[in-house]
Amino acid sequence: MPTEEFDRLAAAAYKGERTSGRRLAARSGVSELDALRQTLTLAAGGAGLDQLLTARARLRQCERQRRAAKLEVKAAALAQKRARAQPAPGAWQAWFDGSAHPNPGRLGIGALLCGPQGQRVEISRRAGHGNSGEAEYLALIALLEAAQALRPAQLLVYGDSQVVINDVNQPAAPAAKGLEPHRARVAELLAGLGEVSLRWIPRHRNGAADGLSQQAIASWPAALPGEPADWPTSSTS
Repeated sequence: MPTEEFDRLAAAAYKGERTSGRRLAARSGVSELDALRQTLTLAAGGAGLDQLLTARARLRQCERQRRAAKLEVKAAALAQKRARAQPAPGAWQAWFDGSAHPNPGRLGIGALLCGPQGQRVEISRRAGHGNSGEAEYLALIALLEAAQALRPAQLLVYGDSQVVINDVNQPAAPAAKGLEPHRARVAELLAGLGEVSLRWIPRHRNGAADGLSQQAIASWPAALPGEPADWPTSSTS
């Protein structure tokens, strides 16, 4: 079988035409090349096989160009997204997390601030009693209070609480129920800082802040007067 000619016909054939050609070859005993040529000639009709091959070659070229253009657009969008995610020179980055043990229960908050010159500020402390949403907000507040003393020109803040991130980033919407005072405090702190951006990240990328919040939880004494004796031992962050 002349490989070059068969490849040319096979490249032009649709999947159904390739299948029809193989069946014709098996049924009539002709070669796959002849069977495919007959199938495509029948599909070409009065226009002729050569015209069909030329037209389909143009279609393949257009499809390749369309796919290439789509990939270019996708690559450009990805590059822009990555560029936006990169902190500018001189920017600080920070992570926060809060835990309730149980939920509601004892609170532990953790935050980490990292500066462009290798500065590192860790926050890990108990934060009273409440639920996980309050813990997350209190961690963010502690982070922003620490940032005010550092006066960063740009601060990128990351957290895994969609409730808190969305609540802060949508100030025109009603505040999350029960968290209104915390959002007001965050707004007050943000007004006293420079450029601040809050971004959500999945929990597995927030390990440092989570570790600091769990460290704070672990610092609580075994039992305190007035606490229910049957609180479970699991923690929710």
